[in-house]
Amino acid sequence: MTNSDPFVIVVGFDGSKQSHGALEWAIEESRYRDAELRVVTVWNKAPMSWYPALLETAAGEIVAEESPEQQAEALSAAAAAAAAAAGVNVVTRTVHHDSAASAILGAAREADLVVIGSRGHGGFAGMHIGSVSTHVVGHSPCPVLVVRPKAAGASS
Repeated sequence: MTNSDPFVIVVGFDGSKQSHGALEWAIEESRYRDAELRVVTVWNKAPMSWYPALLETAAGEIVAEESPEQQAEALSAAAAAAAAAAGVNVVTRTVHHDSAASAILGAAREADLVVIGSRGHGGFAGMHIGSVSTHVVGHSPCPVLVVRPKAAGASS
């Protein structure tokens, strides 16, 4: 990084509670550092492994569930809107990839800091850190900040 290069923060965002915390932290750090924020959202369903569920709305309409790609794009857009509303220079990247950790590590090659939640949607609820977070921490080429939820009863 030269003096003219912006500080780059990468945040992994999957819509989970923990990734919302990571996004909030990354937005504040981006504002503080006048950094570029790169939001990475990953979806990994094979095209033929997903079939849309038909859902009935309260009004009696039948609608098809969004595809994993549409869901990822919507998450990415929501994250970008939150960052833009805070006045942060944001770039989003929605990746169809086999591994969320690999996509985040790929983005980390051009970053100064990676911010991730301690866990995402999957895995075992009792674990303090998920497999993606563990993999990113162990293999990132730059510093990683893992955002954990506040303990019950902790003050702000």
